[in-house]
Amino acid sequence: MKLGRAVLGLLLLAPLAVRAVEPISLGLALAGVLTGYIYPRLYCLFTECCGQKRSLSREALQKDLDSKLFGQHLAKKVILNAVSGFISNPKPKKPLTLSLHGWTGTGKNFVSKIIAENIYEGGLNSDYVHLFVATLHFPHASNITLYKDQLQLWIRSNVSACARSIFIFDEMDKMHAGLIDAIKPFLDYYDHVDGVSYQKAIFIFLSNAGAERITDVALDFWRSGKQREEIRLKDMEPALSVSAFNNKNSGFWHSSLIDRNLIDYFVPFLPLEYKHLKMCIRVEMQSRGFDIDEDIVTKVADEMTFFPKEERVFSDKGCKTVFTKLDYYYDD
Repeated sequence: MKLGRAVLGLLLLAPLAVRAVEPISLGLALAGVLTGYIYPRLYCLFTECCGQKRSLSREALQKDLDSKLFGQHLAKKVILNAVSGFISNPKPKKPLTLSLHGWTGTGKNFVSKIIAENIYEGGLNSDYVHLFVATLHFPHASNITLYKDQLQLWIRSNVSACARSIFIFDEMDKMHAGLIDAIKPFLDYYDHVDGVSYQKAIFIFLSNAGAERITDVALDFWRSGKQREEIRLKDMEPALSVSAFNNKNSGFWHSSLIDRNLIDYFVPFLPLEYKHLKMCIRVEMQSRGFDIDEDIVTKVADEMTFFPKEERVFSDKGCKTVFTKLDYYYDD
């Protein structure tokens, strides 16, 4: 029955797919699905299958976070424990829901990428990882009812096909209020909803909401002469949930997801300092196959702008623009 629903849902959703796919005939589509159903081991030799990657390695996830994410001790700890603990639990009571908050360029999208890559070989390109961008996929407030129906159908069909599906919602601060509540039944403590279990799925929400509060706390610690590593989750998490819930410009405004405590973790991403930008630049150099040139590292970091205006403590764009600035020095 689940296979039939998955096939039907995918056929109905073809025009609404987040990623464009090459058109195929109904016969080929059904043949492909049945082949995967009847001969799973043989089928998975030639294409990606749900859960085909080896069990998530906590050590590998930690290595990725340590080597690629900088200045985010809180996020590293929460993500490592939450994701590894959830994946290792054979019978979770509900889906894992993470809400990542902070300014642009602090690493929210990057962490989503790391999580996806540690669960599926294809990472963000996997058929079982689904990215929604609020301004792209849900642009018109007048269509909110249609978006709700489409979103529910898309999630239901994909979880029916793969219980370990990952759904990433970017720009939650730009999403129309009320829309995200459509997925509330899927995040709750239900064994099944209309015959489908969502308990092994992962939902990740990315937002700038609450970034001001995060910055205020980080700046207070800096002005007090304290190390940013002394900041604890309890210093921020309650304020983040309240900020998102009360922000009229946020997709979480008065959301039942927060009101019913269905978000497992509100994860703060701290604004980055000068030293963290240098770390980003070095890693990017290495990823492009170049030797690390400290003169170029310093020049690129010095071109970035910082705030507050007088103290110039935090980068206002994080690591997001350092990559394009590197092009100037390595442009053939």
